[in-house]
Amino acid sequence: MTVRAATSADLPVLQDIERAAGEPFRIFGMPEIADDEPPPLDLLERFRKAGHAWVAEDSAGRLVAYLIGEPVDGAFHIEQVSVHPDAAHQGVGRTLIAYVAGRARRQGLTGLSLTTFAEVPWNAPYYERLGFRVLAEHELTPGLRGIRAAEAENGLDRWPRVCMYLSTQPPGPRA
Repeated sequence: MTVRAATSADLPVLQDIERAAGEPFRIFGMPEIADDEPPPLDLLERFRKAGHAWVAEDSAGRLVAYLIGEPVDGAFHIEQVSVHPDAAHQGVGRTLIAYVAGRARRQGLTGLSLTTFAEVPWNAPYYERLGFRVLAEHELTPGLRGIRAAEAENGLDRWPRVCMYLSTQPPGPRA
């Protein structure tokens, strides 16, 4: 598997990946999420132009996943990471997140943040296995509060959601 920066030509495929990745939400009684339109091409292009859009290709060169985000309050906020169901359970999401964590660390960002569904197995429980932790309300930065407010406005709070964080800083010396 290869991780690389997304190109303009990739963007329609990212929408296809998003549609496919949404389908499993139906089994959790979340058809609204499955039916939600993928990010529009102009938004994906904005992330791409900013250097904040990456794709994962399988060994045959097919795009199987993508990640977009942007710096928010000193951390890199993962706006979306989606893996095509045909590539699930192969470490693709983990690889993309590790790649972005390395970039964030080299750019001096303190960590990765994201918002996600608390009870969907491939959301919060998955990110916890990768080392993310749920942020308490008092730990939310102004930017994360704004993101959560926008999500609530869009109806995402119909299901439990959490903000999560993963430090990109090396652990300090042990006492």
